[in-house]
Amino acid sequence: MTVSQPRNVVLLDLDGTLTKSDPGIIACVIKAFQELGRPVPDDAELHRFIGPAIIESMQRNHIPDDQLERAVAIYREYYTNKAVFDDPNEPGNKVPGRLYNTVYPGIPEQLRRLRAQGYVLAIATCKPEYQAKPICQHFGLDDLVDDIYGASEDNSRLDKDQVIRYGFEKMGFDAARGDRALMVGDRWTDVEGAKACGLACLGCGWGYAEPGELAEHGAYRIIDAVDQLCDAVDDFFTPAR
Repeated sequence: MTVSQPRNVVLLDLDGTLTKSDPGIIACVIKAFQELGRPVPDDAELHRFIGPAIIESMQRNHIPDDQLERAVAIYREYYTNKAVFDDPNEPGNKVPGRLYNTVYPGIPEQLRRLRAQGYVLAIATCKPEYQAKPICQHFGLDDLVDDIYGASEDNSRLDKDQVIRYGFEKMGFDAARGDRALMVGDRWTDVEGAKACGLACLGCGWGYAEPGELAEHGAYRIIDAVDQLCDAVDDFFTPAR
């Protein structure tokens, strides 16, 4: 890919940043624990599954090593294939967990504004890429960004910093040529992943972070509402223009 001008790249987390995905993720986690015959975590812990890689959350909740593969497989089957949940967008319809999900109001408009102003937009999620792309296609997000990068199915690319580096490699990101990037996300994993790659992270206060989480991990700025997104990105990149 040949690019002549330095680019300003905005990396966007998916769950809790672009979509309100907790109903589907939590429902599938519950199914996994139930089928394994293990106690279902409390509500606060269930919400902590949103953001990190699913296998890491299973480990944190004491799923034994010899059951981890099965736990993830059950979760992924309900999340990807089993249409057993009520569709929040089309009442009466049944959908798998990945579509038990809604786009936050105002997100499409903000993404259109950012693209119109010349930013390169890419989704960078710890969700496996084979799951992330169909979700984005279903909700029309794929038409609003330049590419979608996710974790690998085999867990060799799992954490946010690995996903960011993978995305940079795929897009030919070159800081030496003047390319700049900003991570936008709602969890500590976004902040730490960005920092590991030498990037700042804009924190999204409407997502799934616990109180104080984004500030404690070093988000450079935290915004509270979707309609602040484009202006906050502009503020970050303006000094370099």
